[in-house]
Amino acid sequence: MWGSIAAFILKFRLVLLLLLTASFIYMTFQASKVELSYEYTRAIPTDNAKYQAYQNFLKKFGDDGNLLVIGVQTDQLFSKDVFNDYILLSRNLKSVKGVEQVLSIPDAIILNKNLITEKLTSSQIFPGPFKSQSDLDSARRTFENLLFYKGILYNPATHAYLMAISVNKEIMNSAGRTAVVSNIVKLGKDFGKAHLLQIHFSGLPLIRTNMATKVATEMKWFLLGSVLLSALILFIFFRSLSNMLLSLVVVIIGVVFSLATMHLFDYKITLLNALIPPLIVVIGIPNCIYFLNKYHSSFRDYGEKSKALIEMISKMGIVTLFCNIAAAIGFGVFALTKSAILKEFGVVAGINIMLLFIISIILIPAALSYLPDPKVRHMKYLTNRWLMSLLDLLETWALHNKKAIFIFTLIILSISVAGMTRLRSESFILDDLPKTDPVYADLKFFEANFKGVMPLEILIDTKRKNGIRANLLGNFTKINQLSLYIDSSTVMATRLSIVEGFKFLRQAYYNNDSTRYGLPNEFELPFLAPYLNTKSDSSSKPNGVMKLVNGFIDSNKQVLRINVNMADVGSIQLPKILGGVQQRADELFDTAHYHIEFTGTTVTFLEGSAFIISGLKQSIIWAFFLIAACMLYLFRSLRILVCSLLPNVIPLVITAGVMGWAGVPLKPSTVLVFSIALGIAIDITIRFLVNYKQDSNLTTSTISTVIKTIHSTGISIVYTSLVLIAGFVIFCFSGFGGTQALGWLTSLTLVMATLTNLIFLPALLIVISPKKDNVANSKM
Repeated sequence: MWGSIAAFILKFRLVLLLLLTASFIYMTFQASKVELSYEYTRAIPTDNAKYQAYQNFLKKFGDDGNLLVIGVQTDQLFSKDVFNDYILLSRNLKSVKGVEQVLSIPDAIILNKNLITEKLTSSQIFPGPFKSQSDLDSARRTFENLLFYKGILYNPATHAYLMAISVNKEIMNSAGRTAVVSNIVKLGKDFGKAHLLQIHFSGLPLIRTNMATKVATEMKWFLLGSVLLSALILFIFFRSLSNMLLSLVVVIIGVVFSLATMHLFDYKITLLNALIPPLIVVIGIPNCIYFLNKYHSSFRDYGEKSKALIEMISKMGIVTLFCNIAAAIGFGVFALTKSAILKEFGVVAGINIMLLFIISIILIPAALSYLPDPKVRHMKYLTNRWLMSLLDLLETWALHNKKAIFIFTLIILSISVAGMTRLRSESFILDDLPKTDPVYADLKFFEANFKGVMPLEILIDTKRKNGIRANLLGNFTKINQLSLYIDSSTVMATRLSIVEGFKFLRQAYYNNDSTRYGLPNEFELPFLAPYLNTKSDSSSKPNGVMKLVNGFIDSNKQVLRINVNMADVGSIQLPKILGGVQQRADELFDTAHYHIEFTGTTVTFLEGSAFIISGLKQSIIWAFFLIAACMLYLFRSLRILVCSLLPNVIPLVITAGVMGWAGVPLKPSTVLVFSIALGIAIDITIRFLVNYKQDSNLTTSTISTVIKTIHSTGISIVYTSLVLIAGFVIFCFSGFGGTQALGWLTSLTLVMATLTNLIFLPALLIVISPKKDNVANSKM
């Protein structure tokens, strides 16, 4: 069969090359249109209850994650020159395209009671710019007397001040967000530079934009790095510029096809699928090495190019096909999960790994047929002294130290299993950013001074229309008690709710006496009722505070919203914290008449993280059984099936043990390692066992077959492993902790897989096949 395929490829090589060229041109056009993703909740399937709750929240109240915050810590903010520039900063921020609203100290308003009209009129506390320090000091005293702003815009204990900038939702979900965030950051930094102040920036718009920009930048650098590193290894390996360039063309076409596939499936570049192009390079290069290695060894044996090409396709075609199938399974199983971000990664990676095989088997033989015959120096690596010595050593170990190999393996596995018991699952919203990153450092500033900026929304549903009005004071009293419980926490604080607005109105009714900041009682409410409809005087700007407060009750007067700021506490602590709030809410609200629901980005993050980890664990099981099925089909022997799986399970166990002992938590980026590594590492086993099966037809004993396989396959396995390991080591230089973990953990797994396949596997074959295995009598 494969001989016929080889003849077909060589006979119609020109037509196939033209078709490949036309496909490349078309896919290049499609790849040029791929875009970055700016969405945040795509880890959760659309039928998930938490996802649907979040979508319902967005319909009622709008986005919870479009606030960018600017912070500064200084005791000089209220000096005249600094504060006048702070006012100017607020005004300049409002002029940035995409900024809808700014909530800051310069925009703070005061409500004043008009006894004649029985209305509360609003006016700015800081009309500015101020010409005298005394005027500013007077305005400051007025402001600090209004307790509504305490904890929201400033922390008096630490002299920390905050500006909250609301950004247009549509812009935040488009490429235009980068320019908006950049303009905001520039204005903030200019203010800080003018007064020698350190400015801090945070909020989901900034975090998402920063992550998206890093993803795009890293994808380019990693792609370039993987290509250059692969080119260097190939040139050292083959000592041939033409072979190096041919291999690079194969992977470059593969990369273009992967990006085009994203666009054709209407996918966008995310933190996860941005890894696909560099991975295509890493996976594609071994295809080239194995094909070229077989071509050179066959040419050395036959001295004729046509025979060498036919031998290359006939022998390596089925090997490379099943290797790519195994790798495609390792990645493609993610498509079986319900998570959109994992599904996209699995679909694109799986399809393009198989396309790599088609590209390789067409382009490499066709190109080699037009190139000159390989020279002696191009095949010198086949007799490399260092490599021959290494293979001789591996042969000695497999033949004469089998017992020591198995005992050592058991010891390592025992230590690894002990390490696995220490594994824990934990992730953070900013998990992937290093602690030295400014975004991480700034987040900690806001956590220290304002208890965080991660949004948590608590919805209190009265289960009937106008249910809030039915027992207004009772509802507000319970909400206030729940807010007090939340504020007692060190990692969360109530930012805004309708109750805080009523406290603000009550203080205004009592001529802004700070001792009157609190909920009205049943006797005060009738007197306050005429003043509840506030209005701005003709000279003041729109009442930003009242707009925010009015957004905390739905149009049916049925659902109340409490907006809470949280620290990035992680997936272990967050359920405990939410459980405590839920318990307190159940104590306050009768569950027969109220429904309490937690939502917002913080909740969807927790749900998404847990969902991804669960999906990844399932994908590993799927990958294991599907690859096992492929092995059974390929070798038709249960003994060989066991031999094919053990050398790949052992590295995964060792890696999991290392994670446990090193304290590396299970999170989406680290669980991803196992399925990917299994799909790639099995390639080594397939190539070894297929050659073992082919060589068994030419030898008389299992031992001689193993020796021949070690020497015939060992060269390409060693060089391929070097390429794979070097390719994944590149990810260790990422700015994302998850990508770094993916790099060094996958590299570790591949190192272990190479050792088990070249040391443990030969010894195992000899032990379980004391006589020549009957698989030797079958043909490929």
